[in-house]
Amino acid sequence: MPTAPSPALPTPPPEIRANQHIYSDYFDENFVWKLDEHILQLLDRVWFRSELVGFDDYPQRNDPDKPLIFASNHSGMAFPWDAMVALSHLWRKLPDLRDLPRPLSAPMLSQSALMNPFLIRDFWKRCGCVDATTLNFETMMYYNDHNLMLYPEGVPGIGKGFNRKYQLQRLATSIIRLGIQHRTDIVPFYTINGEYLNPYAYSWDWLNNLSKKIGIPFIPFGPIVIMVLLQPWFFYMAYPAKLTFVLGTRIKPYELTDKAHDELTRAEYEALSNQVRQQMQAEMDAAVHRYGRHPYRWKEMWQRIRANWRYFPFFLPFSWPALFTEFEQQYTKSPGGPIDLQLARPGAWLRMIWRNPFTLSFFIPILGWIPIAIRGYKGHRLSENKR
Repeated sequence: MPTAPSPALPTPPPEIRANQHIYSDYFDENFVWKLDEHILQLLDRVWFRSELVGFDDYPQRNDPDKPLIFASNHSGMAFPWDAMVALSHLWRKLPDLRDLPRPLSAPMLSQSALMNPFLIRDFWKRCGCVDATTLNFETMMYYNDHNLMLYPEGVPGIGKGFNRKYQLQRLATSIIRLGIQHRTDIVPFYTINGEYLNPYAYSWDWLNNLSKKIGIPFIPFGPIVIMVLLQPWFFYMAYPAKLTFVLGTRIKPYELTDKAHDELTRAEYEALSNQVRQQMQAEMDAAVHRYGRHPYRWKEMWQRIRANWRYFPFFLPFSWPALFTEFEQQYTKSPGGPIDLQLARPGAWLRMIWRNPFTLSFFIPILGWIPIAIRGYKGHRLSENKR
């Protein structure tokens, strides 16, 4: 159960108290444990081969009663595998899960099943994500069970295109305001090579504005765009970029100004946000120079494939629809029971498809999108709002 606010702290405003149900509405810690154990560890070990740089001296809270705010750059133009990999790696590494950052994510990720991996409903929220609204952000500052994580570039950072891959977009001023108000530190870390999950993909603002109306934050144009039509599973595709997460220098926003949070003007917040963005940009440029020169490390990947050959083909993206669907089916039938995907048994992938025939939709050219769209937009909030 969520930890109650400390008696020494000011009582949260009524609207915050009324919104504190978001702490536990969807979050299923057992789901996260099982997902990491049965899927994400394999994908990370072979495909993404993630590395944490600088996290050995893990940041501790400057105020024990307030969560730290972890902040990272967006990869841009790719499904958010980078965030999943970063958090699952930390999940395995940290001895105290209170230190784990809990994400504030773009609301578009939860508006339809389509934006959840392979149509697993409420996937992001079950993994601990909370929609990144102003009220939710303010509410989570009174949450004490985990730290927080967000991508302060917002949706513009998601669709910035490969040509701007390591250019930080404008940072949301809310991260500065709440850091000052609650006197908690911002801990930046930099996602390196994430852009190579979907390389050479570009975007146009007018097209992204149209795609947002159907709950998709951007439409990338690049090498895989035709394959998305011919093989719908490519919508969730990720190339085998070696994801490297580099810890930056913690930022104390309350030391950047002599004013209280409610005395600063909008222009002053913008100036502080730009100051923080410049610091993060300089640190990220250095991290890219050191860790971003060889984004794929093909030799290392081949070595990992050989070492994990008995799990073939489940570390390859075309098998992920069946893998995730089978996991979801087993977990739904018995949330507290054992999961047995039998990945090392011959014919495991075909058996998964036999048990979950809807998975075939991900391999049917063009027409496969019809059942995927029907299921993906069932109960879609935007459709409800229009009615």
